[in-house]
Formats: sequence, structure tokens, C-alpha cells
Amino acid sequence: GTQYRSVIFTLDEEQLRVAQTLFAELEAAKVFGAPIVTEIVPLTQFWRAESYHQNYFERNPFQGYCMGVVAPKVAKFRKQFSKYLK
Repeated sequence: GTQYRSVIFTLDEEQLRVAQTLFAELEAAKVFGAPIVTEIVPLTQFWRAESYHQNYFERNPFQGYCMGVVAPKVAKFRKQFSKYLK
């Protein structure tokens, strides 16, 4: 549903430009094999999720969705972008 989606909230035009540039580079390189569906939107209002939603993947690595969907995506990201990770 709409409550479970990825989004980048930007605070200013510079953040918007950086996010859009990165998306264009990733799309051109066909890094993910499918269009990026993450939205880029200005931050207007924000409500912090309940504590049990915070760091969900980190706290629930063996939950079915995390194992089957999130973990492979994180692994692929780490492999492809390792030079940018600390």
C-alpha cells in the first residue's frame, strides 16, 4: 500500500538536484534492471513511525519479507556501491 513505499524527502533544491542526478545515473546504467520507483518529494510534514517500525530490517532479519525481498536488494546494493560505503 501507499504507507509501505520508499521515498526521499528533500529539504532544499540542492538535495532535490542531487537525488534526481543520482536517479538518472542509476537508470542510465540499468543498475536495478527495472525503473526506480522511489519518490523524491519535498519535506512538508513528517510523522515518525512507531518504535517497532524503526530499523525494522536490522531488528527482523529473519522475517519472511526481509529475507526474501529486502536482504537480496541490500546485498546487491552493497556489492555494486561498496566503494561509497563506510
